[in-house]
Amino acid sequence: MIKAKNIHFSYGNLQVLKGLDLEIEKGEFVSIVGASGSGKTTLLQLLGTLEKSDSGDIVVEGKSVQQLSEKELAIFRNQKIGFVFQFHNLLAEFSSLENVCLPAFIAGKNKKSAEKYATELLKMLRLENRLHHKPNELSGGEQQRVAVARALINRPAVILADEPSGNLDSKNAAELHELLVKLNKEKGQTIVAVTHNAALANIANRKVEIIDGKLNS
Repeated sequence: MIKAKNIHFSYGNLQVLKGLDLEIEKGEFVSIVGASGSGKTTLLQLLGTLEKSDSGDIVVEGKSVQQLSEKELAIFRNQKIGFVFQFHNLLAEFSSLENVCLPAFIAGKNKKSAEKYATELLKMLRLENRLHHKPNELSGGEQQRVAVARALINRPAVILADEPSGNLDSKNAAELHELLVKLNKEKGQTIVAVTHNAALANIANRKVEIIDGKLNS
């Protein structure tokens, strides 16, 4: 599903990733851990095509993302990658349903079919009574579940999660972790999660740690 080979990345004179290699199989749930500043989020941004490495190659579903133009990257990102961030990044003026549908509308999908699938996702995530609520009318856990539904709307090849439970209390964090496991086991969803949360890191199929700019499985 994903292959990162000999990835180097620097911020100015600060070398963050130093020849990092990573392979992720379809249907895997991989957690990435490491000290603050070790490059976990940087790696996730590279895998998600939000940043470009200084050197090396990243291949997602057989396509080298380094070779794509900015326009091609935007289309690829929209179609193949679902993002879940620590802060849900929902648009305040839109309802749950509208927020979930946005990536589908960007992809040019039919409004009726997008809303139908978005409704199915929100029901699956126990949000059937929150379809028309705006973010400020939802709890933190509900907002993050809406964000998960939004990540799933285009049936992505992989979900990339950056500290997805970092802004939640322990109860909502545990529920989110269970949801990610369910998506992985029952739906076969490939998931890569960067986290400081030991509980989330340990429920993944595989845990890798970034040390000195490289991965240690």
